[in-house]
Amino acid sequence: MHERSSVADLAGCLRRELNRYSPGEKLPSSRALVERFRASPVTVSRAIAQLAAEGLVVTRPGSGAFRAQPRGAAPPAGDTSWQEVSLSGDGGPEAVPRSVDASGVLATLAAPATGVVEFNGGYLHSSLQPERALAAALARAGRRPGAWGRPPTDGLTELRAWFAHEIGPALTAADVLITAGGQSALATALRALAPPGAPVLVESPTYPGMLAVARAAGLRPVPVPADTDGVRPELLAAAFRATGARVFVCQPLFQNPTGAVLAPARRAEAVRIAREAGAFVIEDDFARRLVHDDAGPLPPPLAADDPDGVVVHVCSLTKVTSPSLRVGALAARGPVLERLRAIQVVDSFFVPRPIQEAALELVGTPAWSRHLRSLSTELRARRTAMTAALRGELPALAVPHIPAGGGSLWVGLPGTGAGADESAMVSAALRAGVAIAPGRPYFCAEPPAPHVRLSYAAVAGTAEIAEGVRRLRVAWEGALDAPEATLGG
Repeated sequence: MHERSSVADLAGCLRRELNRYSPGEKLPSSRALVERFRASPVTVSRAIAQLAAEGLVVTRPGSGAFRAQPRGAAPPAGDTSWQEVSLSGDGGPEAVPRSVDASGVLATLAAPATGVVEFNGGYLHSSLQPERALAAALARAGRRPGAWGRPPTDGLTELRAWFAHEIGPALTAADVLITAGGQSALATALRALAPPGAPVLVESPTYPGMLAVARAAGLRPVPVPADTDGVRPELLAAAFRATGARVFVCQPLFQNPTGAVLAPARRAEAVRIAREAGAFVIEDDFARRLVHDDAGPLPPPLAADDPDGVVVHVCSLTKVTSPSLRVGALAARGPVLERLRAIQVVDSFFVPRPIQEAALELVGTPAWSRHLRSLSTELRARRTAMTAALRGELPALAVPHIPAGGGSLWVGLPGTGAGADESAMVSAALRAGVAIAPGRPYFCAEPPAPHVRLSYAAVAGTAEIAEGVRRLRVAWEGALDAPEATLGG
């Protein structure tokens, strides 16, 4: 059971029992609750804190928790209907829509109910996270002299130098800005490089979080089809000519969701095409440290061999460690760096220094290389287990590419209609106890075929993968047997 589920369950039990106590009466001690509910002290502490945050209990250090005094009558509900007019904002015919669709992002961030297999997750399962190393790094970082002071706005010099070394020898610390994770870096880069209303070229399919950021900035994503070797250069060149775009966003290594790696012959070609169009390439190098141990040598980032400053590089430590270690980097050369710096400062001032110090502590210890080696082995084992399970249990589903990095498989559903098949599959899967991500949010135009994305990095291990795929088979068969089934065309 996830810790978050345990806390919610215990808080619910205690909430239902509060009427047994008079206002001001003491609740059972934490030790008694640990023994009664067979929960950890941390779970009990968090459950009590949740009730205190709701105003239902009052905690007194050294004395315990007490039922709070009854609240007064709730104030009458207000009328917020006026906001519809304000948020719609006329702004004239050239106004950029201000609504933001976060559904594609929430599909991978939403926590499923207890007992549901989390094939929709976007981060490492806790068993794959270096929790001990993170805790030790954070403790050491907090004791560093000046750790709680204001950091440089560009980030700690030592951390910027580490990222520069990781990206390639052509970069130095002066070319790097520290960001609050990769998503923040993408948002900064898109706002810096394209004005509202401008087109931005994207791989198709691509990461929904980037599409959401682009649309929130008022940009118009334009799809450029990709295959198992990455973006197709002839279509990229045609898209630049047709749209006049000045930005192309790509994930050359273990692309999300397909897992494709940009072929060697296409790497230089893509950068050349962008350079001739007077455009930037935003390189989202999110999965380099999620490589599997059977991948072989990896190509360097596009930014490592880019003397003209065409490539703006984005990378992060978040995916390979913990969703809460939101430390990333933006790397660029030339005048664009000043614009990136200005937007970064205006938006967030700086990344908190203790988090930067903790990141430095983590990557500077032997535990870091041990974690990367262990993770590489574990991800390969889980990918292999999921691939084998799908072939055995659901041979009708298509897995066109087996990635050597990342944490998910891109799975094609039979049939030609995208929307109905995907929604039926996702709903049937959830009823069977497994959460999966629909493919539709990964496309910025009409999808050519229905897909789902299945994460093998967000689950506890190979046994849970086998159980999750078994549930998928049950869901698939149940949907096919339904009177108005659309699965399978």
